[in-house]
Amino acid sequence: MSSSEMSQKLPPEEGRNLTIHDVARHAGVSAMTVSRVISRKVNVREPLRSKVLASIEALNYSVNEAARSTRAGQAKVTLGILYSNPSAGYLNQILLGALEETSRGGGQLLLESCDGLQSQKKAMERLIQKGVDGIILPPPLCDSAPTVHMLKREGIPVLALATAAPLEDVSAVRIDDFEAAAAMTRYLIELGHKRIGFIKGDPQHTPTLQRLRGFQAAMAEAGLDIEESLIAPGMYTYQSGLTAAEQLLNLPDRPTAIFASNDEMAAAVISLCHGMKIKIPYDLSVCGFDDTPLATTIWPQITTIHQPLAEMGQAAVATIADKIREIREGKTLRPRQLVMKYTLQERASTGPVPRPELFGVYEGGILPR
Repeated sequence: MSSSEMSQKLPPEEGRNLTIHDVARHAGVSAMTVSRVISRKVNVREPLRSKVLASIEALNYSVNEAARSTRAGQAKVTLGILYSNPSAGYLNQILLGALEETSRGGGQLLLESCDGLQSQKKAMERLIQKGVDGIILPPPLCDSAPTVHMLKREGIPVLALATAAPLEDVSAVRIDDFEAAAAMTRYLIELGHKRIGFIKGDPQHTPTLQRLRGFQAAMAEAGLDIEESLIAPGMYTYQSGLTAAEQLLNLPDRPTAIFASNDEMAAAVISLCHGMKIKIPYDLSVCGFDDTPLATTIWPQITTIHQPLAEMGQAAVATIADKIREIREGKTLRPRQLVMKYTLQERASTGPVPRPELFGVYEGGILPR
């Protein structure tokens, strides 16, 4: 071997810490191509195969060990979850399901948090350096085109969790947010409510628009008008829920029900009502969305849409792991879209519309006679 060839090699100690993503970057190909070459798949064009083998040689990559770990029936999948979510309760439910499914399959789950585009890039680089085979994106990153495109450029399979509008060529696990919001609105209308306030979520998250549209569609279906003042902005945070609740509850003709786009904002509405001596559900009905643990740990417990977050976390891991294994076998697959069932959980925070003739008035609200 010439001295120039020797200078291109890394010491064996460093070579053993390399991943197929290092080889992919060196060869200028995707990680999946490297995996197929190592696994001796026949559906890799010879020029690409030669580039990968040259990079493996140059980097002194441990080919035999990699080949053993990717043989059919023995492959273990390493997945990453990249998250940036202000709701701990929401995220925890997803992670519990994801961890359970990963443990069941004998794989590995790596977590990275981020905040902002630069932070996202660094977090993604850390996951790629650790050799993840695929990445799951919970809200709001599931709807981030820059994030998805960066991962796809690296050849990393992506699954969007709880998106309402999956990006092109991206698998997804979700519910029908439009229908769920419409169902909750119909429920309030059946209780007699006609003047219903609505608190939106983060405008960068696709379910936000679908939940608003579902609310609007059910109101129109019932022939009910929606005043612009009855729709308040929110960001899926408790603080934004307080701000929205102040806007709605200080209207001269306030609503008889408020539908918040998640449980944290619904809890904020209830908290403000306690301070204003507004009795729930006698004076005001309040409902949320997601059915996080918070919905059953405050008083009164929140009527909400149950989004099966733990089960969605399990399904996300199973779906992307299956896709990765099939890619390793050289199969070309279309993105998978799994729509899971939601349920309406009726609890103590909602009730019939107030009927003044049946109620006595006291300062700050109405009490039943």
